[in-house]
Amino acid sequence: MRAIQINKTGGPEVLELVEIPAPKPEAGQVLVKIAASGVNFIDTYLREGRYPVPLPFVPGQEAAGTIVELGEGVTGFAVGDHVAWTGVRGTYAEMACAPVADLLHVPVALKLEDAAAVLTQGLTAHYLSQGTYAIQRGDTVLVHAGAGGVGLLLTQMAKALGARVITTVSTEEKAALSREAGADHVILYTQENFADAVKKFTGGEGLPVVYDSVGKTTFEDSLKCLRPRGLMALYGASSGAVPPMDPIRLMAGSLYLTRPTLKDYVTPRAELERRAADVFGWVASGKLKVRIGHKYKLEDAAQAHRDLAGRKTTGKVLLTM
Repeated sequence: MRAIQINKTGGPEVLELVEIPAPKPEAGQVLVKIAASGVNFIDTYLREGRYPVPLPFVPGQEAAGTIVELGEGVTGFAVGDHVAWTGVRGTYAEMACAPVADLLHVPVALKLEDAAAVLTQGLTAHYLSQGTYAIQRGDTVLVHAGAGGVGLLLTQMAKALGARVITTVSTEEKAALSREAGADHVILYTQENFADAVKKFTGGEGLPVVYDSVGKTTFEDSLKCLRPRGLMALYGASSGAVPPMDPIRLMAGSLYLTRPTLKDYVTPRAELERRAADVFGWVASGKLKVRIGHKYKLEDAAQAHRDLAGRKTTGKVLLTM
């Protein structure tokens, strides 16, 4: 099969298209013919070596496709089933093995590309809005990267929960996408300081929560946006890692800081199924709109990483086989 392989960490150029043997499913696994694989920022962190993993490896950890073979002891799934999963490396490939413990049935009404596009980012938006900070009707919240994959989904979920949503974006084009998703106030951070804009919009009151996936360049001003006992949900670092900080700084308002990650919000299995059922159901019914902003062929994975890192993308980025 064809796959993208990383033999050394570095820039996008280390993503090599290779021919390797198709994997065989072990006990408790299935072999899936992949229709589409999601491209996420964590893939770039692994490629750079920010999160060390043994080399060589096939990147990607989110996909949807069709089961072609069952491993020993697999129940509840059959050859021909449409499935999706996240959190297991190896999806930048034409085929991959997935453990049934992480596998989800894709509803008949949902396209495989849409399932691949919404799974990781949809589950992330779900736990952020209903777990990390449970949004209440009347809350005003700040969502950074409002035109990104998570940003667009999180905005829609927050609006459905009755919140007013402020977002930050870099261009007028992205601002239009954010407003289309339901944002009440969109800040072009390239033209004005977002902390000042938030204070003005809230009448100086501040926010109960800031959802920050950007990290280094937004962290300091994000803290300034919080009201007393407000929560900073730092769930990404697209601009780089936040420097070490003294926790005593949180005394300025008895603030809370958390660095949530998806795996802790989809365990046990019942929680994964509950969140996925919501997300897949909302997309299938049209209540949640998924924007697949960019699709690349497998062999163009390096360009996908360049565009993602360069903030040239909006919505979800996919590799198609």
